[in-house]
Amino acid sequence: MDKNFTIGFVGLGLIGGSIAKTIKRVFPNYKIIGFDEDSGTLKEALKERIIDVIADDCGKDFADCSYIFLCAPVQHNIKYLQILKGSIAKDCILTDVGSVKGEIHRKIEELGMEEYFIGGHPMVGSEKAGFSFSSDRLIENAYYFITPTKKVSEEKVKEFTGFIEELGALTILLDYEQHDAFTAAISHVPHIIASELVHLVKDMDTDQGILKQLAAGGFKDITRIASSSPIVWEQISLSNRDNIKKLLCQAKDSLERVIQALDNQDHEYLNHYFKEAGEYRDSVPDSAVGLMEKSYEIFVDIPDEPGTLSTTTTLLALNNISIKNIGIIHNREFEEGVLKIMLYDDASAKRAKEILRDKNYVVYERK
Repeated sequence: MDKNFTIGFVGLGLIGGSIAKTIKRVFPNYKIIGFDEDSGTLKEALKERIIDVIADDCGKDFADCSYIFLCAPVQHNIKYLQILKGSIAKDCILTDVGSVKGEIHRKIEELGMEEYFIGGHPMVGSEKAGFSFSSDRLIENAYYFITPTKKVSEEKVKEFTGFIEELGALTILLDYEQHDAFTAAISHVPHIIASELVHLVKDMDTDQGILKQLAAGGFKDITRIASSSPIVWEQISLSNRDNIKKLLCQAKDSLERVIQALDNQDHEYLNHYFKEAGEYRDSVPDSAVGLMEKSYEIFVDIPDEPGTLSTTTTLLALNNISIKNIGIIHNREFEEGVLKIMLYDDASAKRAKEILRDKNYVVYERK
């Protein structure tokens, strides 16, 4: 591509900021114009040299962009379509990163902008939000859905798909309606269920917060996504409500059968229920980045003696292994170890296990 290639961003939060940072890493000469309703975010992105120009008016200021990424919440992206209509270049590729595609595709059709639009959805995320948590490696090896309109040219689809792959993502072309059904199952409903589990424990908790302390083990891990942005998830839930409602009703029927099995003391049903879930879960590949940021954790069984913690961390430091986070697990629900060590990547986690086991530490990992 031309070294003077210009890309516009509407929204520089976690996803928008990460894609912009990745572009600057892979294509440092590309010009990036940024627009965000948060002036502090724009100043930070400009200071870090992730964007080259701050846009005052995304309609006029994006007129020469070859690509425009809509990275605001779903409903906001739709609002910006009307602003961009009629002002973008003829050969421009307009895309978004929303996890719901139906609503924006229908608006694109209504506005007659199908020849420009190629929907996009990187299957990445974090319980953290905002530009300050963005990373130039977030979409690396992550699945990236591409949902073209029926009227956009094959040449544009091929060009844009190649660009996303150059950024390190793994592209999947999909019809937007099928996309929304899939993401409801693997992302949207799990988020609601995780939030419901948190509400369940919160409502049972004592004034002293006993359950909050006991839930620090496996419960906190399986509900991690419940800490994500409530604004983003409010909009996602309403934008994909039909698919979400359908799956929630199926989940409700399934839970009714579990309740019935408990009433009937049906050992066979319950055994099969857990066995089937476990087998399918264990068959899910771990090779690509998923919707939530992967955590690299090991658990170490250590004696409750003075100096043990510092000895363990010093051993890793001497081998040039950086620790991202560390903590004591009092609840041993899923692992024997009580020292939880979080590393920055898979290679560091594997190396840490080797080093500690070589020194006769008992090391576990959560699969």
